[in-house]
Amino acid sequence: MKTGNDKNYLRSISAVAGWLLAAAALAQQPIMVDKIIAKVDNYIVLKSELEGAYQNYIVQGNSPSEEARCEIFNSLIMNKLMVAKAEIDSIVIADGQVDANTEQRMNMILQQSGNSPEQLQKIYGKSLEDIKLELRDQVREQLLGREMQSTITKDITITPAEVRKFFNKIPPDSLPYYNSDVEIAQIVRLAQVSDVQKEAVKNTLNEYRRRILDGENFNDLARQYSEDPSAQYNGGEMGYVGRGAMVPQYEGMAFKLKKGELSVPFESPFGFHIMQLLDRRGNEYASRHILLSASPSTEDVQRAQRFLDSLRTQIVTDSMKFEQAAKEFSDDEGTKGRGGYFTDADGGTKISLKDIDPVIYFTIDTMKVGQITKPIPYRTDTGKEGARILYFKNKISPHQANLRDDWHRMQAAALGEKRDKAIDKWFVKARHDVFIDIDPEYKGCKILE
Repeated sequence: MKTGNDKNYLRSISAVAGWLLAAAALAQQPIMVDKIIAKVDNYIVLKSELEGAYQNYIVQGNSPSEEARCEIFNSLIMNKLMVAKAEIDSIVIADGQVDANTEQRMNMILQQSGNSPEQLQKIYGKSLEDIKLELRDQVREQLLGREMQSTITKDITITPAEVRKFFNKIPPDSLPYYNSDVEIAQIVRLAQVSDVQKEAVKNTLNEYRRRILDGENFNDLARQYSEDPSAQYNGGEMGYVGRGAMVPQYEGMAFKLKKGELSVPFESPFGFHIMQLLDRRGNEYASRHILLSASPSTEDVQRAQRFLDSLRTQIVTDSMKFEQAAKEFSDDEGTKGRGGYFTDADGGTKISLKDIDPVIYFTIDTMKVGQITKPIPYRTDTGKEGARILYFKNKISPHQANLRDDWHRMQAAALGEKRDKAIDKWFVKARHDVFIDIDPEYKGCKILE
């Protein structure tokens, strides 16, 4: 039987970017003759697809085994079955959503592989456009499979009695052992960029706009100056997307422009853009852009720190609860809705020390439980500057799993098991609705038994 982590990995084996990177590594090894090893209606599983997913499983630190390879093969077939059934059941994913996800995955592949677009083309032996088209098909399948899986499990809930039953059936010597857990919350205040800084960026974009109108190549300027990472391989071109795929400011500008028209600088949550509309067909449009962000001045950052210092004083003197202040004033969308608390993958607020950000780890290492830091300089993953205060609410010593300290974990595990059973039951029934053919080489995996 697979552990919870293994099961989660195998259930999400269609997370395309991970095993595509493994496939890139395989491409540098001696040539393997590829072949179709499974057919599910109009969908196929290639041997290279299985081997790429298996290699990525090993890269994650798991031990090699034929059982794991068969589990992965089973998951790949199940994903194809979900996609085939999604089409039969008329489940549709919008092209704009597929395109937006493809762009994100392409950026992820480039960043995680550390390769330039030219190196990636050499590794795969394909043009970047062909890689992207192949990736788009895989992303579409993943989104369809995810939607089908959501449809299967959407009504499944778990009761407290079921959680206790799940916990009590675990043999005492098999209960997981957890290292130290902590509960930490934050309030983030991003520096508000001054009008002077914004005007400087708009002036720079206006200069690029003038150069484009004078005949310079838009794509070359995007590759050279745009702060959108994808510009390095797509020259700023975003492909066709539908309504809702982009932030409102970008989409609004796209529907204001005429085909071929070049916008003046405009602002979105990502920074400032100039955009050219390449084409529009109904509710879809193709565009390209150059993105620059305005950096806050030292005074802008200090203003954010002073705001947090004042807010901290109110919290420390009990004029306001930390959770209330986070919900009302924090600029971090990922934590403010939960009162500022960091959460694990299952949404619980108790996080293992080994899983927290190293910066936070070394900060709380010098704190006592209950303390709140003075404002600390902070930079988001997207490069925005500001400050934050951290609240070290609680620390739980290393312990064997129990319902008092680990209710949320046990609840998530029990719900996951219940959903897995529902999907397995669905698979047994659904496999009779589609054509499935498995290569005899893999009969040992007993996929359809």
